[in-house]
Amino acid sequence: MLPVAVDAMGGDRAPDQIVLGARQAAEAGLPVVLVGDPDLLADTGDLEVLPAREVIGMDEDAGRSVRTKKDSSLVRAAEAVRDGRASGMVSAGNTGATMASALLRMGRLRGVARPAIATPIPVPGTTPTVLLDAGANAECSAAWLLQFAQMGSVFARQRYGIAQPRVGLLSIGEEETKGNSLVKETHALLADGQAGGDVDFIGNVEGRDIMTDAVDVVVTDGFTGNVVLKTLEGCMRFAMRSVLASFETNDEARAAGAALLPSLLPFAEAMDPDTTGGAVLLGVSGICVISHGSSSARALVNAVRVAHTAATDGLVGLLAAAVS
Repeated sequence: MLPVAVDAMGGDRAPDQIVLGARQAAEAGLPVVLVGDPDLLADTGDLEVLPAREVIGMDEDAGRSVRTKKDSSLVRAAEAVRDGRASGMVSAGNTGATMASALLRMGRLRGVARPAIATPIPVPGTTPTVLLDAGANAECSAAWLLQFAQMGSVFARQRYGIAQPRVGLLSIGEEETKGNSLVKETHALLADGQAGGDVDFIGNVEGRDIMTDAVDVVVTDGFTGNVVLKTLEGCMRFAMRSVLASFETNDEARAAGAALLPSLLPFAEAMDPDTTGGAVLLGVSGICVISHGSSSARALVNAVRVAHTAATDGLVGLLAAAVS
């Protein structure tokens, strides 16, 4: 199996945490190659380094930076996948530039109108809910959302082993008459079976359904999806901070906290973004995993695992078949 190309320069904690995570991934048996400036990297151990002397910053314009910084770590990582030197790429850097690099260097899958970001939303006690699009396309058409349903279903089946993923369309009510024109048009297509027999469309779902076991894949446009994602992240952080703060209010609360914390740790683990490793860009001709900007070494290990497993399972081929 080819190694996973890791953008060593991308992310708030790069390159130290990224290199550390890459080394830990290799120690766990996951093949890895680093991409970045060798003069700026810490101890890379026995890992191969593909040299890239430029870095695309978190605040740089995505399209322009990818076109002008051709020797950047993001561009070189995408080229490694395109040229058959890597099975997939992982980056915790500029999300827009990561998408642009993958799209411009790897290209779109035949038949795919627009790639979409598939983000796992944790649901304690069961498999995560796959939310897409989580930010790649601010404005969408019903035909694009139809493809998102196809690709999301394939992804949930590949990554989480769900035999028949239940696909819901995000709206403001469960009734088919609810929602804006995009939702209504998409609902009509999905209800008519236009996505194919492999897509189990269960109808409209609401925001409150995302973190439940009522649905496996939630489809929406990238603007709405990104707002949902960031809102959920903020709510989860607020909930965890509030619970921990309540344990410090008095001696009795501290004693209760000491007793409850062991039971809360699995929940905190499930909610931690580092656990999922990252989102996957579906619809490009290669594996591209987009990690959180503040990813730790642990998050990087999980992201490499996601990329490696997707490549091993032939995710790109499965997606191509689904949209053909």
